[in-house]
Amino acid sequence: MSFRITGLPAEPFAHLFSMPAAELARHGAVRRIADARPAYPCRVSLSDAAAGDEIILVNFEHQPAATPYRASHAIYVRQGERRFDAIDEVPQQLRRRLLSVRAFDADGMMVDADVVDGLEVERTIDRLFGDERAAYLHVDFAKPGCYAARVDRA
Repeated sequence: MSFRITGLPAEPFAHLFSMPAAELARHGAVRRIADARPAYPCRVSLSDAAAGDEIILVNFEHQPAATPYRASHAIYVRQGERRFDAIDEVPQQLRRRLLSVRAFDADGMMVDADVVDGLEVERTIDRLFGDERAAYLHVDFAKPGCYAARVDRA
């Protein structure tokens, strides 16, 4: 089954990069400089920051549904990135990590979930979308538990 993975739009985060630290703090955000570890996954481009890149760590409500599954978590974003949006393509950022994939119905209620190595994610996407109730999927990084990307049927 064809699927479409999308990152977050860049526009809602663009203003954060011009803010001084005190103003960022009022928004619950912090500026960081990536070190050499691939540990700063940008949720816009779905690519990892390189050493020296400026990144913003901010809380983001990725599941705004008015259900018990409403959720937000910390995410990294990088300035000037283009939104990842591809059909039947898994970005390397997801391939490198242990993932939690959750299926939600049209009302935002979870109908199934699984934990999978990023190298095997297509099979999990296919299985979860095999359930007619699944309207969309959220991919989270399983260890830190933070939102990574959205998956829809293509």
